[in-house]
Amino acid sequence: MRGGLTIQYHVDGELIDRGEATVSVDDRGFRYGDGAFETCRVYGGRVFLWDRHRSRLRRTCEALGMADAVPEDIDDRIDETLAANGLSEAYLRVSVTRGVQPGKLTPDERVDPTVVVYVDSLQRGGTAGDPVWDAPAAVERVRTRRVPDAALPAGAKTHNYLNGILARLELRGRDADEALMCDTDGCAAEGATSNVFFVEDGALRTPELGSVLPGITRETTIELAERAGLTVETGRYAVERICDADEAFLTNTTWEIRPIARLGEREVGGGPVTGALRAAYDELVERRCYGG
Repeated sequence: MRGGLTIQYHVDGELIDRGEATVSVDDRGFRYGDGAFETCRVYGGRVFLWDRHRSRLRRTCEALGMADAVPEDIDDRIDETLAANGLSEAYLRVSVTRGVQPGKLTPDERVDPTVVVYVDSLQRGGTAGDPVWDAPAAVERVRTRRVPDAALPAGAKTHNYLNGILARLELRGRDADEALMCDTDGCAAEGATSNVFFVEDGALRTPELGSVLPGITRETTIELAERAGLTVETGRYAVERICDADEAFLTNTTWEIRPIARLGEREVGGGPVTGALRAAYDELVERRCYGG
């Protein structure tokens, strides 16, 4: 319930009360994690950077061998869901699975996808908004390694989130907000649900693609940094370089840009670069979504 109203989801073309929304136990998204999804922010009634999210959703479906699974009317389904819930400031998730198929590992060539649009309320963003997080993030390095691109395509955002789940399980009993995973060579890769950046000698650095999910907020942050005249470098970095950095922060769609208070026992913190990028991000949201 939200303000006395029941949240509705959009499930396979119909608006359904959240408590009654279901998918089949034979759906491959349930059986195997065989599906794609995107998490987005809605500001002022607009889905921020939806064109980029939609493109990545389609790329993931292509990687899964179901290139035509994203319906042509997906934009309309999103609009209908937001309108039905009276939401202009929201969390939005779009999920597309291969749908109901016989219980065997090999997928059928025929695809009748299951498409679900989920929403929930969030506070305003932009220059007049507040972050969804209460404080900078405490981050812990974990033993779980980021699955290499040679095993699972790093660019695909699929329902199979076991890698991130195992990383977050390691945080139980530890005072931390995010788990930092390394690649199989021990270099810093990404958080369980975030990309990581750090500032060293005036340059902004972040792990290179191929070992991390190409986050939409990551991409946007790099663009904002380059526009501001910052040197941006991608590469492979030891975790210790982040610990010793002048500044460090995490990015994802929900958190936007979140400073790292500490990594393990080492205090890091934000700083002028992090602050400037957060301000630039807020201004971008304000301009695109609120007409500011």
